[in-house]
Amino acid sequence: MLITHDTRCALEAVVDLVNTAPETDTAQDALPDVAALAEFVRGHDISDVGVLGEADLAAVREVRGKFARIFAAPDALGAAGLINELVAAAGTTPRLTDHDGYDWHVHYFAPGASVADHLAADCGMALAFFVVAGEQERLRRCEAPDCRRAFVDLSRNRSRRYCDSRTCGNRLHVAAYRARRKEAAG
Repeated sequence: MLITHDTRCALEAVVDLVNTAPETDTAQDALPDVAALAEFVRGHDISDVGVLGEADLAAVREVRGKFARIFAAPDALGAAGLINELVAAAGTTPRLTDHDGYDWHVHYFAPGASVADHLAADCGMALAFFVVAGEQERLRRCEAPDCRRAFVDLSRNRSRRYCDSRTCGNRLHVAAYRARRKEAAG
């Protein structure tokens, strides 16, 4: 599956955005205030975003919840419906651009769009490409029992199970190894 630079950037942004949500009712939101949203915008080089405010934070949190539902969709039909709803509400306006030293690429958000509409349009379209390619199952949640972080499985054989093999994957493999050794030692 060919993934262009702008699609990869949008995928990274949507995964990082979904993963800012608290995993439990007692966990902290990693997007607690406008300053954190501004840092998120800077960290992902999101262009054409004006001055951010509380309304932007609330709207981005709402979009984040919709993206989370896409990652939880049981099938392509469910994901497609959620993506269609999200992208339509953002008022997509595809246009070619070559700003900030990047080659030609497509922006799906309308000029002057809010940061929430920008994310909904560009990230929603990035996820739509996976559904169109028959690859919706690559939009996953970590299988570690104590982690539900979102990720996009870009492995050749669609075999990735953990958000990070160095943390979640390694931790589970070490635990299984220790359990086997303990059982063998008897």
